[in-house]
Amino acid sequence: MHAQFLAILTAALVLPIGMAGSATAAEGEFLKSIDGKWSGKGTVLTRIGGKSVNVSCNVDFSAGADELAMQGSCRALAVVSRSISAALKASGTRYSGTYTGPSGQPSSLSGTRQGDSINLAVRWARNINGDRKATMTIAKLGENRLRLQTIDNDPASGKSVVTSRIDLSQ
Repeated sequence: MHAQFLAILTAALVLPIGMAGSATAAEGEFLKSIDGKWSGKGTVLTRIGGKSVNVSCNVDFSAGADELAMQGSCRALAVVSRSISAALKASGTRYSGTYTGPSGQPSSLSGTRQGDSINLAVRWARNINGDRKATMTIAKLGENRLRLQTIDNDPASGKSVVTSRIDLSQ
């Protein structure tokens, strides 16, 4: 009886440690699948209610076991180019970090990965579209496809509006 209790206790203590290790490994595998050079096209709204602008983007992702860095630029109207970057740190499936967009001011990111998507709450460095909140998704859409998308709320209607959607391929 005593030996059986010790075996159960040992399993109860070791199992969570092994599970945490596999969660970290799973995040590392997912992040490594994003690593590399990506390019593509999409649309960006400079403000809700305005016209969308077509963009062409080149983005480099650099991944480690528990971190993801993004550095790139998007070009609109063939002459205007803006830099974008992000740095994320994973702790299990939870992510936190910063995003720096065309304004050059870093905004905070926090969220989780669900399946093939990292879903992030954005806290902008300044008011954008009437507040400082939005959501950002980095979604893996297959072996060599990725989507970056930002959604904000329209202050007039309260409805969600896709403010940027960029589809990338490797």
